[in-house]
Amino acid sequence: MSQTEYHQDFYTWTQTQAQALRAKDWAALDIEHLAEEIDSLGRSERFAIERQMERLLWHLLKWRDDPAVRPRRGWRLTLLDARGEIAKRATGGLREYPAASLPEAYRRARRKAAVAMDRPLAEFPEQCPWPLEAVLDDEFLPMA
Repeated sequence: MSQTEYHQDFYTWTQTQAQALRAKDWAALDIEHLAEEIDSLGRSERFAIERQMERLLWHLLKWRDDPAVRPRRGWRLTLLDARGEIAKRATGGLREYPAASLPEAYRRARRKAAVAMDRPLAEFPEQCPWPLEAVLDDEFLPMA
């Protein structure tokens, strides 16, 4: 399969490349694009952890600071879902990535919380007010 086919029919290219790998047909492999795609998969996993950390922190801030009594059940489900997605992805070489992504994810979550609650950004702590262990703990719900 030519490199042009990589750009024109990505799905077929992936299937052809997988078949060539399984058959150990080294000459049929599009090494340059395979390397790009494998690298991209790793970045996608990191990005997924970052987005789930941001979502988790945003909802923790809302839980702590939003005066609404309801729809807290929905927020709790969002917290559980985000924590589950992080746990599923933060394995092996990405085990420490939630800690590495915490400061930036909190920065973005803080801005979202300020907009969502129509409050000044300065009302939210500049640094994440909870340790990572609490943030990732399914039972942790912050108190105001």
